[in-house]
Amino acid sequence: MSERIISSSDGGPLSPTDISGNFADMHPLYTPVQAVAESSRCLFCYDAPCIRACPTAIDIPQFIHQIRTDNLAGSAKTILSANIMGGTCARVCPTEELCEGACVKNAAGEPPIAIGRLQRYAVDFFLESEAVHPFRRSEPTGRKVAVVGAGPAGLACAHRLAMDGHEVTVFDSRAKAGGLNEYGLAAYKMADGFAAREVDFLLAIGGISLEQGKSLGDNLMLAELRDGFDAVFIGVGLSGVNGLGLPGEELEGVRDAIEFIGDIRQTEPKYEMVVPDNVVVIGGGNTAIDAAVQAKRLGAEEVKLVYRRGPDQMPATDWEQDLAKTNDVTVHYWAKPVAIEGSGRAESISFEGTRLEGGKLVGTGKMLTVQADLVLKAIGQKLEDAGLDELTPTGSKVEVNESYMTALPGVFAGGDCIDSGEDLTVQAVDDGQKAAAAISAWLKEAK
Repeated sequence: MSERIISSSDGGPLSPTDISGNFADMHPLYTPVQAVAESSRCLFCYDAPCIRACPTAIDIPQFIHQIRTDNLAGSAKTILSANIMGGTCARVCPTEELCEGACVKNAAGEPPIAIGRLQRYAVDFFLESEAVHPFRRSEPTGRKVAVVGAGPAGLACAHRLAMDGHEVTVFDSRAKAGGLNEYGLAAYKMADGFAAREVDFLLAIGGISLEQGKSLGDNLMLAELRDGFDAVFIGVGLSGVNGLGLPGEELEGVRDAIEFIGDIRQTEPKYEMVVPDNVVVIGGGNTAIDAAVQAKRLGAEEVKLVYRRGPDQMPATDWEQDLAKTNDVTVHYWAKPVAIEGSGRAESISFEGTRLEGGKLVGTGKMLTVQADLVLKAIGQKLEDAGLDELTPTGSKVEVNESYMTALPGVFAGGDCIDSGEDLTVQAVDDGQKAAAAISAWLKEAK
């Protein structure tokens, strides 16, 4: 599958076959020959900068060497021991800025080792094989831990706690586990139901039960969890979406981009997801790119992505920005939305030009109005779960100490709902795994 959109053969609307092709796996799995050839390029650095650049500190030279020597089971275990969601991270991590960005090949003017694709090769092989599960639970401790949120942080925490011998109950508001891995990433990045297969693999260790349809502050109370469990981990992510605060925002046809992406992920076949001809996406992050590219791949005639600053300030990675342009998304910089117009539903949206004055963004007075049948808001997410007020005393995120414990003894948190760095899947996994180690240590001391 190319990174470029598949167009209709006659220039007309996309057919169901065209759309299905547009949502095939963007980066198909390496063949064995390709994997060995790429792994043979690695210098197997002793003090490997790629390891330091990985938030979960995967031993990258080791797993690549294991691929080269045809030890795929060993390679997968090396990866999964450091990052239990290494399959998803291989697909969606900004490797060009993390491990591959640190590769010593770059200094020599050569392409970096394709670490992400090699990682996926090993993990996918293992998950699709009949190999024995690589992890075993310790002897039961008799302790019970509640995990709120079945996203990357919560699932990674639950898995590590189960390995330590605790009984874990994971509560989540949605019908499927996986969090943003299941609902918030572009379908062409997570093709063929991989998020669900990864969850099944993770749960196969045992000792973890799922309770879905449970929301904090609604039918799940933190005080009750503290009473019923020996420890609690909060990994709820950022479920709220920032509003534009504009006239017309309440019109039909104005949606949150993350909700739009979730609908695409849950729609099969993809051609049943109908989009209008003129789509405008407001924002500059990877979520905005995912929404814009998928709208185009679903058959929208015009997709415009509008960002209030310039390309150098855009949060989306360079690779994501290039993907948008390659897929015929028109990107407008230096423009902020001022109003959405329409009678009952969105018909157009107006923007004012912007510029920087003394480091501050100001309007230029120059106006632009574009047709918009669908307006997608992608200007950041926020913590919205009820019942967490006492854990966010001074800011918009849950506050934790160096051991991931909140102000409430025995209540820990991690992932996007805390301020631990970039809001990336790999960072959430790292938080969850480290918090699990801290919880186990705390439970041992609390005996």
